[in-house]
Amino acid sequence: MDYINEINRLRKEKNAVILAHYYQIPEIQDIADFVGDSLDLSRKSADTSADIIVFAGVKFMAETAKILSPGKKVLIPDLNAGCSLADSCPPAEFRKFREKYPDHMVVSYVNTTAEIKAMTDICCTSTNAVKVLESIPQEQKIIFAPDRNLGSYLSRITGRDMVLWDGACHVHEEFSLVRIMEIKDKYPDAKLISHPECQKPILIASDFIGSTSALLKFTDSDSSKEYIVATESGILHQMKKQNPGKLFLPAPPIDSTCGCSDCIFMKMHTIRKIYHSLMEDKFEIDVDPVIRQKAVIPIRRMLEISG
Repeated sequence: MDYINEINRLRKEKNAVILAHYYQIPEIQDIADFVGDSLDLSRKSADTSADIIVFAGVKFMAETAKILSPGKKVLIPDLNAGCSLADSCPPAEFRKFREKYPDHMVVSYVNTTAEIKAMTDICCTSTNAVKVLESIPQEQKIIFAPDRNLGSYLSRITGRDMVLWDGACHVHEEFSLVRIMEIKDKYPDAKLISHPECQKPILIASDFIGSTSALLKFTDSDSSKEYIVATESGILHQMKKQNPGKLFLPAPPIDSTCGCSDCIFMKMHTIRKIYHSLMEDKFEIDVDPVIRQKAVIPIRRMLEISG
């Protein structure tokens, strides 16, 4: 079966749109109607006129799409595509944590479950986190969740003393500075560019730190020819497409013989699964209406601040 032709036929018949994160496999990125980071995809989810959204990402992203577009059918090709960062912040535990700091505003990364968003005052992504924090009065105390590495980085660059939830992403947590330096020995002119979810030693050694989309823009505008990229390896596909004359090397994790830095959850989706999701309307994502009504507020606040 020619899955791509069938996908194209089905999305036209059903008025469906395929949204894909930069961390998807190249084949999915190439057939998607739109490819972006968490902020871009949130905007598209809110603005699309499609009846069906097929979300090639992880579950919290599909939930966000449903929160922003409750009247649309939101499908995820593999229901097991979770997120280690979102899972590191269980709602029951976070509720107790939040109760310890009643005078604190909660800023939560969009990489959280709908239940956590419902306990949040304003969401952010790595793209707009600084802008979100700058919108909050200096005297206002803040809880930042769930990524401790991003929270620590934001504290350093904004001067905000925040209470941090102790969560992390399995991809960004595992990069090895020793192995990165070994690559630097072979490619001394290569710039190390990193996502702020990485641990502090990686960030200190970096030539540039930014969100997924910021890393892509940097490699597009920067004059260097070689880069070591410390984020999920899926973004290298877009980097190579935009700059085929440049060399992009994935930063290696501590325990990997292949030198790859893949998110096991993002890589669960396949072209075949997207076809079956569209063909059979599976797997549909739904969000409890009470949770949705609470969760949509911090997301819309984020989008308003981002412009």
